[in-house]
Amino acid sequence: MKPTPPSRTEPPGASAPRRGPRQGLGLIEVLVSVLIVSVGMLGAAAMQAVTLRNGQGTYEHAQSTVLTQAMLDAMRANLQAVTTGGYNTAGFVCTAPTASNLATRDLARWINSLQAMVGPSACGSVNCNAAGECLVRVQWDDSRRTGGATTMVVETGVQL
Repeated sequence: MKPTPPSRTEPPGASAPRRGPRQGLGLIEVLVSVLIVSVGMLGAAAMQAVTLRNGQGTYEHAQSTVLTQAMLDAMRANLQAVTTGGYNTAGFVCTAPTASNLATRDLARWINSLQAMVGPSACGSVNCNAAGECLVRVQWDDSRRTGGATTMVVETGVQL
């Protein structure tokens, strides 16, 4: 008598055997992964745009500070005009004045430099008293910056 082969019994709850090995991914899995990668790339692009905007605002702030110091250097070289009010402006000046003397020439160069380096909305103000105490201010539109103020002002006060 021949021995009978042992019977294969599946454990309870086991599914029917598959018809071959499963290969590849389904269309749904591929679409979900493409969607996740796309959302991640959009987030990275948005962060890059915010960084560029804020970087530009920081650049404008640094340029206004440097140009304010340049104006103060020009004023130190012409102290007589400083003490007589030759550099004083009546509020913010957004258009370069006509150069009639050294003080107005310095102001014209400063305003032109502000608008070239900080932006076309940049304006400047100088107010000095007879003792040589001066307040130099620069104002420009900073609304592009994230959470930026519509008008940004940098003030530098010195004793010349």
